[in-house]
Amino acid sequence: MGQVRPKVLVFGLTLGTAPSKRYEGYEAMSTNAALQPEPQPIVACTISRDVQIFDLLIEDMEAALGENWGDLNFTDALAFLEQPDAAELEFVAIALDSEDESDLSLIIDIIGAAKQQNIKVILITEDVTPAALHQLLREGGDEFVPYPLPEGELSEAIKRVQAAEVPEEIAPEIRNTLKATGDRSGVVIPVHGMAGGTGATTFAVNLAWELANIDSEEPPRVCLLDFDLQFGTVSTYLDLPRREAVLEMLTDTESMDSEAFMQALLSFNQKLHVLTSPSDMIPLDLVTPADVDRIIEMARTNFDYVVIDLPSTMVEWSETVLEAAHVYFATLELDMRSAQNTLRLKRAFQSEDLAFDKLRFILNRAPGFTDLNGKSRVKRLAESLGIAIEVQLPDGGKPVGQNADHGVPMAEGIPKNALRKEILKLAKSVHEVNQSDAVKQKRG
Repeated sequence: MGQVRPKVLVFGLTLGTAPSKRYEGYEAMSTNAALQPEPQPIVACTISRDVQIFDLLIEDMEAALGENWGDLNFTDALAFLEQPDAAELEFVAIALDSEDESDLSLIIDIIGAAKQQNIKVILITEDVTPAALHQLLREGGDEFVPYPLPEGELSEAIKRVQAAEVPEEIAPEIRNTLKATGDRSGVVIPVHGMAGGTGATTFAVNLAWELANIDSEEPPRVCLLDFDLQFGTVSTYLDLPRREAVLEMLTDTESMDSEAFMQALLSFNQKLHVLTSPSDMIPLDLVTPADVDRIIEMARTNFDYVVIDLPSTMVEWSETVLEAAHVYFATLELDMRSAQNTLRLKRAFQSEDLAFDKLRFILNRAPGFTDLNGKSRVKRLAESLGIAIEVQLPDGGKPVGQNADHGVPMAEGIPKNALRKEILKLAKSVHEVNQSDAVKQKRG
């Protein structure tokens, strides 16, 4: 494919010249205007230090918009966006790399000028620090796409910003109608898989559902937070859509109030209230410990139980979740990868003097009652790791995965499954301990 030559904008005029020759040829074009065809309307613009650095962006813009786009550098962009003609743009794609972080204030001014004209902003970033990206999103960036551009990702981002003019529709049956109270002191229960496939999300979703239904007369308020920001599947397990509002809230928790938090939640059967993972894959460290602390605090003051599905990766804010936790469930299996990862986690927590004693280990797909050899292996695993395996969950078999694909909790789809029964027992135990502690506090 030959090199694409984007149009260049000069305060509303379209020049058919290469970006490196921004103003050259203007006179010739004016003199021969009668010989030129009617220029196509410019609906978008790339803004960068030098668009040629981002050659894949040029190709993708051409593929998405044909000739209907232009290019500006940072200085010219700010001047152009302050002109009335700029209002004709649908969006701008701001491309930057690590060298541009020194000009962050100028880029923020460009975003502000674009938002003044109601122009959407797509951020194309390469090797930009999470702190800088977080700030740009807070200042008004609508979409974020990493560079080099994944196949088709820019096109999808363009579709989303174009569709964003239409308010997000939430079906009445999944809209959260629960009002904020701010008078609770909820129990925080993170769930952390020691390896992929150990059933952490299955456990988190079904534990949250059982807690929400544990008392028919006075049902607890239960919130489920999906903090696996990249590959979270809580929404899939409950057949809920991922929402743009989640990313908006995550990138601006400082201005989040209880109303904004409650509006970001979706409801499953008006009993379980869920914060899904964002619709786009975002860096895990885009969210800071302070952001996570605000979200957990907002959840626990409005709900009786806050179940958190965590990524298996340890990140900067993992300690924040651990500190907030009342009990921290860790799922593992009877295999070498779970054992090795558990040992790594134990060493990391103890070296940093973190509260390892909060962890409660759950063995998924545990050996059956009559499997004496398997039970011996479980005992040796616990002894070699220096941990107590307090809960052993049976293998629910293929129905568990099939039920998850249907997007309902096990209590709704396979209520008699052995795994579901054990999670229900654990939920009852958690609720009883919490009720007992509440009674003691009142007496105290």
